[in-house]
Amino acid sequence: MEVAVTDLTIPNGDRTVFGKLYAPTAPGKYPAIILSHGYNGTNADFVRECRYYAAHGYVAYALDFCGGSVNSKSSGSSTDMTITSEKEDLLAVFDYIKAMDNVDSDNVVLFGGSQGGLVSALAAAERADEVKALAMYFPAFCVPDDWGKKYKSAEDAPETFDFWGLKLGRGFVADAQTIDVFGTIGDFKRDVLILHGDKDEIVPYSYSERAIETYENAELIKLEGEGHGFSMQGGQTAKEKVLEFLDKVTK
Repeated sequence: MEVAVTDLTIPNGDRTVFGKLYAPTAPGKYPAIILSHGYNGTNADFVRECRYYAAHGYVAYALDFCGGSVNSKSSGSSTDMTITSEKEDLLAVFDYIKAMDNVDSDNVVLFGGSQGGLVSALAAAERADEVKALAMYFPAFCVPDDWGKKYKSAEDAPETFDFWGLKLGRGFVADAQTIDVFGTIGDFKRDVLILHGDKDEIVPYSYSERAIETYENAELIKLEGEGHGFSMQGGQTAKEKVLEFLDKVTK
């Protein structure tokens, strides 16, 4: 299927969210998938996935979170970015994509990797009756625990500080410490697919095991020997498994 790729900037209040839209060129209404990058990532992290899904009959949109990366093309500063601000960006994108003429509004799926997986899971829980399904690569459900261990309270964190190459504000810590991941994500009752490597040193595999106990309709695929960020072979397998999942839930 022939695919057109275009830049698409979506408003979210006083912020603007930049992303890339990948869509079949043939007229019609298509199911859609929205792809959310991980910490300090960009839409470019999912070029292969987007092209693949679009070529198989999906509208795919990958965004840059506002302040989500040193390379983000969206507005905003990284010192203002929080998990909650990213969730707000994603929900604005969801509403926009859902309303597009070439999108089947009943079949919009959220997808995220790492922190983008956490954000997608929280967004899906908030819009449990609207999001069709949820797929994630190694979702960072450990974020609140990690920041709870790092600082006893947000007041103990510097006003701004560098973390893994991105400058954060104290607000990121304050927000992360308030998120009750496993008390929230189970509000989403529809189909969930998680792919996670058993050698992940950033997000322990056990967090995904706990997630599928929390969700009502979830499958966890263990990728043997894969870490945080899949190898070419692991990425190919993951991409294909997600397409199988998309075809199952939307058709």
